[in-house]
Amino acid sequence: MECLLFTYGVTGSGKTFTMTGSPGQGGLLPRSLDMIFNSVGPYQAKRFVLKTDDKNGMEVQNQVDALLERQKRENQPTVVPKTPSRQRLDPEFADMINPEEACRADGVDEDSSYSVFVSYIEIYNNYIYDLLEEAPYDPIKPKPPQSKLLREDQNHNMYVAGCTEVEVKSTEEAFEVFWRGQKKRRIANTQLNRESSRSHSVFIIKLAQAPLDADGDNILQDKNQVSVSQLCLVDLAGSERTSRTRAEGNRLREAGNINQSLMTLRTCIEVLRENQMCGTNKMVPYRDSKVTHLFKNYFDGEGKVRMVVCVNPKADDYEETMLVMRFAEMTQEVEVARPVDRPICGLAAGRRQKNQAFKDELSRRLEERGGPVNTVMHQLLQNLPPLPASEITDPHDDITLPRLIEVLEKRHKIRQMMTQEYNRAADMLKSMLQELDSSLVSKENLIQDQRGQLGEKDKTLHSQKTEIDRLEKKSKMLEYKIEILQKTTNIYEDDKRTLQQELESREQRLQREQTEKRRMEQRMQGMVQDTKNKWEKECERRVCAKQLEMQNKLWVKDEKLKQLKAIVTESKTPSDLRPAPDKPQRPSRERDRVPAKRSASPSPVPVRYHDMRF
Repeated sequence: MECLLFTYGVTGSGKTFTMTGSPGQGGLLPRSLDMIFNSVGPYQAKRFVLKTDDKNGMEVQNQVDALLERQKRENQPTVVPKTPSRQRLDPEFADMINPEEACRADGVDEDSSYSVFVSYIEIYNNYIYDLLEEAPYDPIKPKPPQSKLLREDQNHNMYVAGCTEVEVKSTEEAFEVFWRGQKKRRIANTQLNRESSRSHSVFIIKLAQAPLDADGDNILQDKNQVSVSQLCLVDLAGSERTSRTRAEGNRLREAGNINQSLMTLRTCIEVLRENQMCGTNKMVPYRDSKVTHLFKNYFDGEGKVRMVVCVNPKADDYEETMLVMRFAEMTQEVEVARPVDRPICGLAAGRRQKNQAFKDELSRRLEERGGPVNTVMHQLLQNLPPLPASEITDPHDDITLPRLIEVLEKRHKIRQMMTQEYNRAADMLKSMLQELDSSLVSKENLIQDQRGQLGEKDKTLHSQKTEIDRLEKKSKMLEYKIEILQKTTNIYEDDKRTLQQELESREQRLQREQTEKRRMEQRMQGMVQDTKNKWEKECERRVCAKQLEMQNKLWVKDEKLKQLKAIVTESKTPSDLRPAPDKPQRPSRERDRVPAKRSASPSPVPVRYHDMRF
């Protein structure tokens, strides 16, 4: 049986808190773990009897191989994280679930042995990373975490290849493994959430069930009879709008990938709903996102899917919350058919109880046979002389009866000695008991006094232990906050280095632009000077031409006046005519003309003439 449970909602709506919880208020994950271990705790197999392989399957080992592997794991260091010890558990983990809230499942098969395996991955920027993988640290050249690949097993189920799976035996151990992976999860500070998840986290719980043999003592050495159930707890990253978060750089890229994966999930649900309601057979785009591709089998009907919708009552989130609620309403209309679970084996039920009852009865009978025996009395009885043959066949036999009387007298003497020895030992024992009683009374009085002192010390120790637990919880939370702040500081330092590099590149580009601008200004000043000189020459030429034209007009007017004057003079008296003065010469245009140059420049600017008199 496979189940998928994921939280969905806007960023800052409490999805991670719903999944994890807090001390005294456990979330979905610690409650699920507590439910599993309360149900299968008495029937768990020893470590490494059931182990995972590299192909999403299970292998069965005998007791000897499992013992050798346990010793090997304890003696040799390995990269795979070891299962936490039960003696040193963080008190914060034990307080996640209150004892009165503990529950268990009904109908657990007692004729099987169980093993629980956990793994923790995250999907960041559409890449899968193993949060439990512990690679050797290289201070000179640290290696970034390597992404994992999705593969398909022989049963056509999708799984993460090379993912670390840890066998756990209690809720505290499983939650401690989860907390170790939670510290590596990518989070960042945004405008809407101080600790915003930048990736989708998936906590996978595998429950392997192996039937016992016909005797009800050992596990069947057949891996085909092993049934594996899986529970995937998914904490989806919240959808966010960049206009509200004002994300830039890496945060903007992360927000884009998060929104894209959530949009793909919504598209897959819509296509499934359309295929169900309209009878179509459209292809569901599972491969567009790692989230939907990993859980393809669940949406195809291989398991149950449940969604927890988290809502923030802030007025600013109203529009996005409405979209989330509409999506949740749509998902309720999608139904898929599940296959029928196959029976594990055909052996008789109640094998474990019958085997335990047989062992108890055997132990009882052995105790009856080899119970406490008075060895001293047994040795004394063996020292008694044996009785001779007492059969008389001849009436004149005078040997048998005297011999028998002699043996009986010896046995009577020995019995008297035994009685005296017994009485003496009883008197000694009685005196010893009386002495012991008196000493016991004095010791009881002393013990009573010491118990009173011990009770006071227990109260003091209990108060100190409570204070230590509180301080340990506070220290743990502070360490977690310090790690988050350190991670946020590293992110800010990376952003600072990126911005410094961008600033330096912009300064260099600005210097280049300023240099180019100065060059352009010098070039334009040269062009302006050349243009100015050219226009000055053109103005001079036009002024000269205008002056020549005016002089010609003036000369023509003078000529006309002279002719008019001559006509007037001739009409009065011809004798009064005088010789005309020398005729002024007309100014030559060819001599004073300045050769004009053709210019490809635009139409000339109107010329302003100064100090020109006609």
